[in-house]
Amino acid sequence: MQLMRRVGVYGLIRDSGRVLVVRDGVEGEFPGLWRLPGGAVGHAEDPERAVVREVAEQVGLTVTASRLFAVVADVATSVEDRVSLHTDRLLFELSPPHGALSDAPRPQAAQPQDAQPQGAQPEAGAGLVDQSRWLSPAEAAEVPLTPFTAEALGVPVTPLPPGTHRPPRPAAPPHPDRRLRFGAYGLVTDPAGRILLTQIAQGYPGAGLWHLPGGGTDHGEQPATGLLRELVEEGGQVGRVVELLGVNNLHNPAAYGPEGRPLDWHGVRVIYRVLVDVPTDATVTESAGGSTARAGWFTRAEAVDLPLSDIAAVAIGQSGR
Repeated sequence: MQLMRRVGVYGLIRDSGRVLVVRDGVEGEFPGLWRLPGGAVGHAEDPERAVVREVAEQVGLTVTASRLFAVVADVATSVEDRVSLHTDRLLFELSPPHGALSDAPRPQAAQPQDAQPQGAQPEAGAGLVDQSRWLSPAEAAEVPLTPFTAEALGVPVTPLPPGTHRPPRPAAPPHPDRRLRFGAYGLVTDPAGRILLTQIAQGYPGAGLWHLPGGGTDHGEQPATGLLRELVEEGGQVGRVVELLGVNNLHNPAAYGPEGRPLDWHGVRVIYRVLVDVPTDATVTESAGGSTARAGWFTRAEAVDLPLSDIAAVAIGQSGR
């Protein structure tokens, strides 16, 4: 079984108490199911730009990303293709320009008779997306939704029948020198306001810089779960996630690391605020040869004077506003 990774971005657009959704066609990832508009992030593409692009392509609206409000992960397996695809889904609240919704042609409005009976499978049309609609909360509860969409809209999540969620077939084989890395990182503090930082080990991009605790998530792992695992491995701390802060995009077309040759790296990194209620001495507990050389607790004044990675500098700078 080939393990594959993908990052998807989706937009929540509200208007007069309704939300805009699209239905996947027969070539889509969830044929016949309704979901928030969006799709896959391209190589080196910033997630916020990707969701704006996908919404424009699917429903013809020009939007801006207001904030990242949720990040979830799921896995779809195709026995036929011998592929297990892990998708990290970033959900953004989107804002159209003033008056854009009232001026734009409306997608077809949902009617009560459009709702499918419980357990019934809707018939999907051709293409990746075959319909778009504005749904009220009551209407959204009556149509078949993808799990991540139902969770975002606050309606009951219905398990999908087998075979409903299928990995999209790639248009071309993955490029041998390109890498996508999805990671979860934490602005980790203790009750005294100290910040936990980790130093990148030699042999890894950014060696010697002080970094936010965290790293790449495992196949099938939820982002917040992966971050708390990394926090134990890299700093010896037990924390709790208290807030989703945002997403950071990194493209390095010639990153030189343990592989021994330059690779075209694209990193999508979500950042959480994490609190360690009972801090202990910072200790790296992961196995020798890992990417973390050491860890330490610092006051904010001490932290800003350290050589920081880009993501650490951004997170610590924003925390002081």
